[in-house]
Amino acid sequence: MEQKRKSVMTGTVVKKSARKTVRVEVERLIRHPLYRKVIRRKKTFLVHDEKEICRVGDVVRIIESRPVSKQKRWRVLDLLQQPAAGTEVEAGGKP
Repeated sequence: MEQKRKSVMTGTVVKKSARKTVRVEVERLIRHPLYRKVIRRKKTFLVHDEKEICRVGDVVRIIESRPVSKQKRWRVLDLLQQPAAGTEVEAGGKP
């Protein structure tokens, strides 16, 4: 049987909601079909963070997985970058 390739996305942690759960915002650019202007589209995902390594402001790579809970369908694949030490990010996600 052939397995489906799992989606991998890169996003920013905007909230640490509970133990082993983070909210990741993924931003993508699309071109408007009529006006041809580039538009930013954002979507948030609840992501399972087994090792609890993510903090607000981190850039992470997430991968599609089997359902972990009612809304969690993604796992943290790896931590790409952490915010600089001098730039603290508040819990709301705004610097």
